[in-house]
Amino acid sequence: MTTPDPRAALACPFPAKLHPAVHTARSHVDDWVVSAGIVRKPASLARFANADFAGFAAATYPDTDVTGVLLMADWFAWLFLVDDELDDGITGTRPDHIGAVLADIATTLRAPDDASAVPVGNTGAVRALGDLWARTAPRATPGWRRRFGAHVGECFTAAAWEANNRVHDVVPGEAVYVERRRHTGAIYVCMDLIEPMRDTELPDDVLADPVFRDALDAACDVVCWTNDVFSLEKERRLGEWHNLVAVVGHARGLSDQDALPLACDMIDARTAEYVEHEAALLAEFDTEPVRRYVEGMRTWIRGNLDWSRATHRYREGASDEHTSRYLEPSLMGGSS
Repeated sequence: MTTPDPRAALACPFPAKLHPAVHTARSHVDDWVVSAGIVRKPASLARFANADFAGFAAATYPDTDVTGVLLMADWFAWLFLVDDELDDGITGTRPDHIGAVLADIATTLRAPDDASAVPVGNTGAVRALGDLWARTAPRATPGWRRRFGAHVGECFTAAAWEANNRVHDVVPGEAVYVERRRHTGAIYVCMDLIEPMRDTELPDDVLADPVFRDALDAACDVVCWTNDVFSLEKERRLGEWHNLVAVVGHARGLSDQDALPLACDMIDARTAEYVEHEAALLAEFDTEPVRRYVEGMRTWIRGNLDWSRATHRYREGASDEHTSRYLEPSLMGGSS
């Protein structure tokens, strides 16, 4: 008898939503990645289209304006293409190169607040980021831009940590993996983008309050762990250990098959914890900015689950030969 896939039983208490401009976003982002020069190979373009990052943006930011959903489709394209280079390509085994790219990214994100900020490198990732940032920065305050830039920096610092683990064959423990996963998954970055996409900004007292941090981290964990269970087969075929299922299995002496149901149980339990933390957050800060942010976390949790089930991104076979067909060496300035 075939054992039911536990991923099919993952539940979400929030309703599905989809931006009405989803079809426009799909056409737009397909054109943008080509014009930005970050997708060039025919195999890369086909794989990109199958992933449906515009559909992901429409499901996770369904209430933004049309300009916003087009921008978010482009952000997702950039984030996932960079993630492919970090996870599937040689860049993911070169902590020093990741640091060099991060320096240029950090410089790019200092504009428009620092007129002297000019990146040294000329990689596809940095050039495309310049376009994204020119469209994002005007929608936010200097304080938000600094917070966002810090979170992007933490993503690349965590990516260098993963690269170092790969070089030295280190499998992280569960606790450290969970903490770092919020950074390698760029989920703080994506949650930051709720604010300009919903025309709001959280005040410092909310951002600093433990009740907000508890809700945010719970939402981030649900999103990242959901990504892990759906991307498991792809990542394991590439020999990747940075996945909740693999980490749990390694720590507890279990196969991936036996660890997968445990990871799904963890997602369900963390979702229930998020609901509790959300209620506590709204009880303490029942304000319009917080309500808008909470709605953004809800659509992220639900939209991520729906997209993960629908996308073809994780259904393709993965091998070194296959990745060489779709990785773009010019994106990160290294040979993939």
